[in-house]
Amino acid sequence: MSPLLILLIGILIVVGIIVFLRLGAFIALLTAAVVVSLLAPGDWVDKIPRMATAFGNTAGAIGLVIAAATIIGRCLLLSGGADRIVSSTLKLFGQEKGGLALMSSGFILSVPVFFDTVFYLLVPLAQSMYRQTGKNYVRFLVAIAAGAVITHTLVPPTPGPLFMADALNVDMTTMILIGGIIGFPCALIGLGYAYWIDGKINISPERLTEFLPKAKEEDSPPPSLFASLLPIALPVLLISGVTFGGRFLGKDYSSPIWNIMLELGDKNVAMLLAAVAAIIVYVRQKRPSFDDLSHEIQLSLSSGSVIILITAAGGSFGAMLKTADVGTAVQQLFSAEAASQGLFLMAIGYGLAFLLKIAQGSGTVSMMAASSMIAALIPPGDAMGIHPVYLALSIGFGSLGISWMNDSGFWVFSQMGGLTEWEAIKTWTALLAILSVAGFLMTIGLAIVLPNAF
Repeated sequence: MSPLLILLIGILIVVGIIVFLRLGAFIALLTAAVVVSLLAPGDWVDKIPRMATAFGNTAGAIGLVIAAATIIGRCLLLSGGADRIVSSTLKLFGQEKGGLALMSSGFILSVPVFFDTVFYLLVPLAQSMYRQTGKNYVRFLVAIAAGAVITHTLVPPTPGPLFMADALNVDMTTMILIGGIIGFPCALIGLGYAYWIDGKINISPERLTEFLPKAKEEDSPPPSLFASLLPIALPVLLISGVTFGGRFLGKDYSSPIWNIMLELGDKNVAMLLAAVAAIIVYVRQKRPSFDDLSHEIQLSLSSGSVIILITAAGGSFGAMLKTADVGTAVQQLFSAEAASQGLFLMAIGYGLAFLLKIAQGSGTVSMMAASSMIAALIPPGDAMGIHPVYLALSIGFGSLGISWMNDSGFWVFSQMGGLTEWEAIKTWTALLAILSVAGFLMTIGLAIVLPNAF
């Protein structure tokens, strides 16, 4: 069977199961992986085992990182560390720059915490500020979304960018740094849109009464800013230390110091140490019983296990597309020179993720599916001409795409924010479309100016 037909069947299965059968991303991606493997060349006795092996390889590569990230995120919320980061940001910028403060808070917190959780955390602050000033509510909402959605899409250890980095062979340091370098200016563009759209939508205080809960009273003060930021900064410092240490100090494998740096800079070790730090901050701050601590960690791992399964299924789907030789088939549609050019692959990756986002709604699934397809197209060696991190970022921005009523983020934003569907389209949908296009153009520009990333 033609590899392109196999690719089309795989895409239709993912979209069909998610959109029409509503069985969820795990079932969709796993079913697509099984079908693609059955249709791809090879011995029949190997077709299911190779799919299962690819599933296990992906889970082994990123499972610990995702599990640690869920623990970090929950402990940050429980200890009050997230609140400390937000309050410190508000203090730094002041109430008059509340939009910038909320955008920055969302940008930082969405590194270890998933977008919907960050939004739930910050929306009450936006509502409280609106209660005090009586204005700028829409600005605050859109500012939160602009900051939080960018790092959720571009910066590991959230599942989408983590999967892309693994699939496209991008080291964590480069993914984090380049994602942040491009992501923050994009978030500022989103903040600019927040200021503009704020004057176009009028929301009466009466309509928002039920969405304006009283501020909660804390039973204990939050941890220090240093302790709050430590679980976020620690893995970044450890992982990047290996990258920059090897570059500037040399890779001396006979040196005990270098070997210690290698061990601590492993992404699994770094994230587990950060999780331990987050637990210590939580325990010192709230003094939970062992039963309460165990319960909270189990809750974290329960949510993380679902994400690990979805991510592993996405990896299995991508591996089976490679087995079906989809990359060669796509390259034959174009000239050999064009198909191997980095900018061409960036455009293809962006377009695939954009279309998948429109079709099935999930940005994470779009990133997984599109990066799996693009990974099959990457030429060997340095023939592509750019660092693969730019492919990952292009796919990430494509996955922002057009977010509408089939995207859970659309409903989180509208219902938690107290907006109508039409107001959500003018704010959330428009914001993500702007970030998608602006971010992709900035990625192209950086790829031209700095093709090797560092």
